Amino acid sequence: MSRIITTSELENRNKQELSALFRKVSQETAKSEPGSPERRNALASLENINRELNAPRIRLPKPSGF
Repeated sequence: MSRIITTSELENRNKQELSALFRKVSQETAKSEPGSPERRNALASLENINRELNAPRIRLPKPSGF
């Protein structure tokens, strides 16, 4: 992972997409060298993904008649 995945890139993804991305970045993190820029970026991305996975989702009430 050469760049950080930002929260704005994540906010429209569903839980399945976020979970899959978390697994992918986790695997890339495991292959990276400790202290490398790639690892720092991957760890920052994992934090952003985790934050989005745990963010409360606003659920609007259904309109009447549904």
